[in-house]
Amino acid sequence: MGARVASVGALERRWEARLELGFELAGGRTALLRRNHRGPLGVQRPFYPERDGTCHVYLLHPPGGVAGGDELTVDVAVGEGARALITVPAAGKLYDGFGARAQQTQICRVAAGAHLEWLPQETIVFDGADAELSSRFELEPGAELVAWEIICLGRPACDERFTSGALRQRFEVYRDGEPLFLERARYAGGDPLLDARWGLRGHPVTGTLVCVTRDATALVDTLRQEVGARFPDSFAVSQLREVLVCRFLGDRVEDALSSFRAAWERLRPALHDRAPSAPRIWLT
Repeated sequence: MGARVASVGALERRWEARLELGFELAGGRTALLRRNHRGPLGVQRPFYPERDGTCHVYLLHPPGGVAGGDELTVDVAVGEGARALITVPAAGKLYDGFGARAQQTQICRVAAGAHLEWLPQETIVFDGADAELSSRFELEPGAELVAWEIICLGRPACDERFTSGALRQRFEVYRDGEPLFLERARYAGGDPLLDARWGLRGHPVTGTLVCVTRDATALVDTLRQEVGARFPDSFAVSQLREVLVCRFLGDRVEDALSSFRAAWERLRPALHDRAPSAPRIWLT
């Protein structure tokens, strides 16, 4: 009875939130011309720390976490020739579902000649969480993308393991409707996969970074030598045609973020002939 009451209460308090952002090239820089939201999802004002007019935006979710029954959707469109960098000020949190599933969906469309950098903080999956995470990136010809997703199962800092619940994850990239990279994962709390040598080997932190560009080949060796050497047991790089894929598997979120940010710092000049300009929120 107690579990049922908790489940009903969670559903009564659930959040349904949606945020729509539209970036367009205007007056020599990228402008956030469309911003619609429903529920507790929003953005701070656009920032312009770079001379080329790249628009930096921080997504805000005031509740601070996603609980059972919550549904969050972020819809982003980057217009032709525009440049946008999107991040968040803090880690995402998936709380105990109390018998109800949460859904978090990101859909990003990047037009011809546009650039999107999707660089969130990690997502922490609390013990007992039941959630679906879906990220879909749709690219037109000439569009380029750097995007990552970092997952922490449980809270290792306080010795909490992911012993119950489930996480379903989709990470997809398409070019003109054709799939470039499709990844689907399902993690069940307490599953042998979490500790098996052919699975996560007991490591709670896993991450994927994708970079979609015309010439990824020249970048693979650079990342292996300069980033892989710093994280030899947890960071790896591979290539699938025009998609460069970086993987992380380890024990510390800080290492995952450090390795992916280091990779991004080396990808930035190669892709856009621009020095990396880290969002200020990363320094707070």
